[in-house]
Amino acid sequence: MSEDSGGTPRDAGSQWYDNEAGPLVRPYAMTGGRTKPGPTGVRFDLIALVTLDDNAPAPGDDTALGPEHRALIELCRTETQSVAELAAGADLPVGVVRVLLGDLLEMGCVKVSRPVPPAQLPDEKILREVIDGLRAL
Repeated sequence: MSEDSGGTPRDAGSQWYDNEAGPLVRPYAMTGGRTKPGPTGVRFDLIALVTLDDNAPAPGDDTALGPEHRALIELCRTETQSVAELAAGADLPVGVVRVLLGDLLEMGCVKVSRPVPPAQLPDEKILREVIDGLRAL
């Protein structure tokens, strides 16, 4: 047994265990050491929207997937979610979620879309003129 900086004894290997959180798993262990999504070419911005694909496995049929992959699928099962929402819902770092989503995208389990950029939205002035024109009818 050794002592930590606070002078309290700790067991050998206890750096892998947190009494409040339970056993710790390092993010690179969840992604197999990868730090970037696969060769999909899709950018997983925080606001990118993830939708469950029709090819996604039904609950119980996804034995080939890891628990983190299954958690992301379950979060998407109810509604479309952003990458940021998935990271928060799964309680995983965003970098890990991006890599896992790359896996799911390559397997055909999810679809990723981007919201409409503000530059492509109609100008507010034009919309007000249309409303005023409709009211004048």
